[in-house]
Amino acid sequence: MPILPDSAIPTEPGARYPPVTDPSRWRLKASRAGAQTWHYLTPEQAKEWPQTPIDRYWQGLYTVAKKLPAATTPEQAARNGFEFYKELQCDSGHWAGEYGGPMFLIPGLCVAMYITGTPWEPGYREELIRYLRNMAHAEDGGWGIHIESPSTVFGTALNYTALRLLGVPADDPVCVKARGTLHKLGGAARSPAWGKFWLSVLGCYDYSGMNPVPPELWILPEVLPIHASKLWVHTRMVYLPMGYFYGRKWSAPLDELTKSLREELYTVPYEEVDWAKARDDIAPEDLYQPHSTLMNAANSLLLVYESLLPYTPLHWIRERAVRETVRQCRFEDDNTGCLDIGPVNKAMNMLVSYLEDGPTHPRFRAHIERNLDFLWLGPKGMLMNGTNGSQLWDTAFMCQAIAECGFVQEEGSVREHVLKALDFLDESQIKTNSPNYPHDYRQTSKGAWPFSTREQTYTVSDTTAEGLKTSLILQKRLDYTPQLISDRRFMDAADVLLTMQNRTGGFGSYELQRAGEWLELLNPAEVFGKIMVEYNYTECTTAVMLGLTTFRKHFPGYRRDEIDKTVNGCIRFIKSSQRPDGSYYGCWAICFTYAALFGVEALASVGERYSNSDNQKRACDFIVSKQNKDGGWGEAYKACETGVWCDHPRGSQVVNTAWAVLALMAAEYPDESVIRRGIKLIMQRQRANGEWLQEGIEGVFNRNCMISYPNYKFAFTIWALGRYAKRYGNPVIDV
Repeated sequence: MPILPDSAIPTEPGARYPPVTDPSRWRLKASRAGAQTWHYLTPEQAKEWPQTPIDRYWQGLYTVAKKLPAATTPEQAARNGFEFYKELQCDSGHWAGEYGGPMFLIPGLCVAMYITGTPWEPGYREELIRYLRNMAHAEDGGWGIHIESPSTVFGTALNYTALRLLGVPADDPVCVKARGTLHKLGGAARSPAWGKFWLSVLGCYDYSGMNPVPPELWILPEVLPIHASKLWVHTRMVYLPMGYFYGRKWSAPLDELTKSLREELYTVPYEEVDWAKARDDIAPEDLYQPHSTLMNAANSLLLVYESLLPYTPLHWIRERAVRETVRQCRFEDDNTGCLDIGPVNKAMNMLVSYLEDGPTHPRFRAHIERNLDFLWLGPKGMLMNGTNGSQLWDTAFMCQAIAECGFVQEEGSVREHVLKALDFLDESQIKTNSPNYPHDYRQTSKGAWPFSTREQTYTVSDTTAEGLKTSLILQKRLDYTPQLISDRRFMDAADVLLTMQNRTGGFGSYELQRAGEWLELLNPAEVFGKIMVEYNYTECTTAVMLGLTTFRKHFPGYRRDEIDKTVNGCIRFIKSSQRPDGSYYGCWAICFTYAALFGVEALASVGERYSNSDNQKRACDFIVSKQNKDGGWGEAYKACETGVWCDHPRGSQVVNTAWAVLALMAAEYPDESVIRRGIKLIMQRQRANGEWLQEGIEGVFNRNCMISYPNYKFAFTIWALGRYAKRYGNPVIDV
């Protein structure tokens, strides 16, 4: 495939609508802390701020200075890959990147911006519209829950609404086609709960058509398992502001546009919608997690409670509960600098701040400023990331990849990139607990590493472990790196991890499991699974185990008995999570190949190999059984939804292939030819400039929503090539 010139326009497949702004005037700004924001410059400003390869690459302008020597060995292919990828490292030391995919994020922000009358930064509105146009399915004009999902009511109703709020007229061909699909699916009345909520806030749906979202969960006795603090942190942070709005039954004042939307979104006149029926009427295309009998009973009781509120002293309880939701929303905003845990609750909290603090308050103004941290410019337009990025996560994996390749030990330009990455790791570690700890129900965070940036402040178990492991590799094993991170800070990271192990021996994502898994019977979301409490994950457990064992090598006397006990518990959990067929189910990426990498790596680290471990043999045999004829592996996102292996409709994917061969090599699978075929496919997919193209979506959360990790196609491919070169003598491979 030819390398395109610098002047080329985005060419990613499926970008049906070309740029409506000048691509040469966009710049990505990365702060020292890792915040990444796009800016559309005037022609005069653009002359003073030259465009970089980073700016061009992420817009889909494939610009590389030179064609690299053709790789004939895995090591050369890994070098070529890093030669390309190193140019995308920001001055801050992290690798920037998209973290998009969900199609319900932009609409929430559009609602918040519209209601508050907040203008968009130059270029943003136009590129948001272009993205929504490009992501509408060519066949029916609708949108799904994520970019690879078929059309749903949730996706279509909200993204249609977003286009209209952004200024696209109802008679625009994209709107006409989308509206037809929405009506065929039953109209917005058949949206799941989150869609009903956003339309209610906008004034385009009636709160009587929603199942209750009681703010009173925040003022129950904390010992009760249904107190809001017991919920998984993402769930409680979304339902916190939802409870505020539901408790107030607040809707934006109607205007001409929202009056029109009331008529456009439904299959019958707005006044004739049966709201009581709509409450539990979810389109089959949307319904992933039906309500349980217990959930239906709880909703019935809560509706009785709602009906009594206006006529009894219970309204004082409601008022106290709403005040507590405001207090907790402010904790969340102040703890995170208005980044919040994610874009869904951020848009809601922005509205809460607007209503409770006022449009001139510093908190609300900070919300507006930090919106930019979530918006990402890609080849198809402006999207909204699933957090304020994946900076720490991506950087940690890339550094571990080049460390195993051996590149970090060599003299030359690689050292410059290592030093910048270590500086970012130092900057990213969270140095204190949250300002409102423990009244905000947060996990301790002093010593943790985040998923994205220190400013976001949330402890995550596996990102802390990967940050710890990577920092130790770069700082303790190399003779040219400065000692930026003190021993005390490494110990702080270990201390955080030692607080997070559940009784099963496994680890969740953000904190300890605080209530029983029976609470999943009260899952109200309909479109997501496994959201009510923290669960134990093979991936998180493996990351923590390897982080602690790396720490133990450098600090053998620090809390040794506790670390040994924790590691042994991890091993027990990982073995118990393996299925009878040898597979591990992946909860954070697609799917069995991803989880296999983690499960196999964990057991390999304690000496278990294919030759001496039944667990490893079964895991490898399962993976090998899924290899395609071309030597690669390809999994479809449906595997996450169904829990059953699903072949990717477009065949092998380089990321799935890299995960599979990394796992097989970790277990020392005896048939090298199986691994070589996977390595060959990775080399064949590499372009002449060293890069790999984006293929299918890679990540997942809550089983039913996929999310992109475009940096994976660099980190894990380079890692796999480097490991193969080290293990098998770097043979010549004919590609």
